[in-house]
Amino acid sequence: MPPTAKFTMRTIKASEIGTFLYCQRAWWFQQQGIESENISQLASGTEIHNEHGRTVMIAGCLRVTAYGLLLASLLLLVAHYTIQVL
Repeated sequence: MPPTAKFTMRTIKASEIGTFLYCQRAWWFQQQGIESENISQLASGTEIHNEHGRTVMIAGCLRVTAYGLLLASLLLLVAHYTIQVL
């Protein structure tokens, strides 16, 4: 009986799939360990994405706060009219 060969596959990251789908050549360069020449543009793009993420998070927090204030005002309105009736 021949010995069984151990075969391990490396884990593929989601970012690698994204890079491959966007540009197969960029993925190949990445696999070869070749660094990008436009580091400053990549850093600038990363900062823009981070800023956008912060803006989206703040907008979500403001939306939740607005709903909370709306609910509180409705409860106060109901309480006010309930006291008026009683």
